[in-house]
Amino acid sequence: MAGAYAVVMRLRNQVLLLQVVVIAVSLAAGFGVVISTSDDRLRDEYGQRALAIARTVATDTDVREAVASSGGTALDPAELVARPLQAEALAVATRTDALFVVIANDQGIRLAHPDPAELAQPLSTDPSRALAGQEDLATDRGTLGQSVRAKVPIYAPGGTEVVGLVSVGISTEEIADDLRGDIGTLVLIALSALSIGVVGSALLARRWRRLTLGLEPDQLAELVREQEAVLHSMGEGVVAIDPSGVVRVINDKARLLLGVAAPTGSAIDAIGLTPRVLEVARTPVDIPRSATVADRVVLVSSHRVVRDGKDLGMVLSVVDRTDVEDLTRQVDSIRSMTDALRAQRHESANRMHVVAGLLRQGNAAAGLDYLDEVMGTGPYGTELPGLENLTEPHLRAFLEAKAAAARERGVTLTLGDQTFLDGTLRDPVVVTTAVGNLIDNSIEAASGRAIDAASGRAIEAVVEVELIADEATLLVTVADSGPGIGFADPDSVFVEGVTTHDDPAVPGGRGMGLALARQLARRTGGDLIVGDPGGEGAATDNTLGGAVFVARLPGIVAPAGPA
Repeated sequence: MAGAYAVVMRLRNQVLLLQVVVIAVSLAAGFGVVISTSDDRLRDEYGQRALAIARTVATDTDVREAVASSGGTALDPAELVARPLQAEALAVATRTDALFVVIANDQGIRLAHPDPAELAQPLSTDPSRALAGQEDLATDRGTLGQSVRAKVPIYAPGGTEVVGLVSVGISTEEIADDLRGDIGTLVLIALSALSIGVVGSALLARRWRRLTLGLEPDQLAELVREQEAVLHSMGEGVVAIDPSGVVRVINDKARLLLGVAAPTGSAIDAIGLTPRVLEVARTPVDIPRSATVADRVVLVSSHRVVRDGKDLGMVLSVVDRTDVEDLTRQVDSIRSMTDALRAQRHESANRMHVVAGLLRQGNAAAGLDYLDEVMGTGPYGTELPGLENLTEPHLRAFLEAKAAAARERGVTLTLGDQTFLDGTLRDPVVVTTAVGNLIDNSIEAASGRAIDAASGRAIEAVVEVELIADEATLLVTVADSGPGIGFADPDSVFVEGVTTHDDPAVPGGRGMGLALARQLARRTGGDLIVGDPGGEGAATDNTLGGAVFVARLPGIVAPAGPA
């Protein structure tokens, strides 16, 4: 348990760490570029601001006139302090939050300066570009410290002669303060983005764990390989259906048994399942149910898969029961024949006792009369009238056995007047299975109706079988004296699982006999239908009053050889 937990935590940590590293690297790269360019950007912005202030001052008419009248180098500082030019320069510096606004004449002598002691002194930085008529923008250190400063020439009123310059400086300390503020804001944004990324990564890792059921990628890959190997080597069909009804896994055995060719990813309703199998695929069924698919009989069951409280879908299991069903029918036939032979042995022994007793008493004439009476009542005698019209050995033995089994249940099995078969069967198992299912169904129906509900009198339980060979086609009619088919749609008796007799001891449930008989008939190219559902309103030619089934089996009879 601890190992599994460590594996899961390792997966979550790996996902979380990977996401955090990706986010951190991305943020570091992005904000590094932003921060590295912020200083140059701010210097340029402050330089443009200083340049705009200097241009405004240089174009002022009063400034131009005052500077034009203040040429030379021999100037009185006290007089300059009292001039309006000094007051205006200080006012502009205060309003624009500039470090200084300095005005100089054409000789580079200061006419206005924040420090009165610097008045009438030469500029501390080179004024040559501005005095030459060009604007100058640079970062220099002067008497007031390092600043980004702009120098703009001042022209004489109404002329193009340069009479001085304006120098406006903004302290680099102010730029640094703004840069630190921007960096702090960027750091907060980066930390917020990193926090959001970490939370998102943790949620992603948690969802990944739920989606993979706590398995590592190598475990998932190994699981897929094992699943493919196991599913496709199983002798049982498996179909996995997700909660939305889409087939996610179907192995080769399931495709064979269910006749499915659709690819995985198809809806369960669209892959061609029979209605009975589709019902089991939609609703969990723990006890296997029998179903017919093409010429096969299968057992299907399903169960819902839930893990950690989450519905993962349904798993449908399919088991082939065709061979078992065939063997069951053959064993039933052998058992019926065995019961018939045992009954005939007891009956023969009783008759021999009667003959022996008459002879011991010396009553030979009575013994001879008794023997004459019982002559021809053997296995192929008059016990089943009309059996002599069947030369096919399998059907003769089979019908004899069914007649004996019917007598044990109080039912009389008879052959129809038109019964005739002169030939052999190409597939005796198909014929005896189909006919046997019809007879068994009719015997059960006839034996269950001992009293007529209308008159209250006892009803003779009879099952009549008629077999006619029309060249290679065998026509089979089975009628009984039972209550008839009680369903609104008589044809529904051929749907697998539909029965009026529940028997939990039968694997997969009952209701498969008629479905299998019709399936066998159709496999030969023929069909099995309800000739008359019986009961009230039965056809006038249905003398027994119960259900009548008619089967046509083409190509099943081989003509008899020359006599």
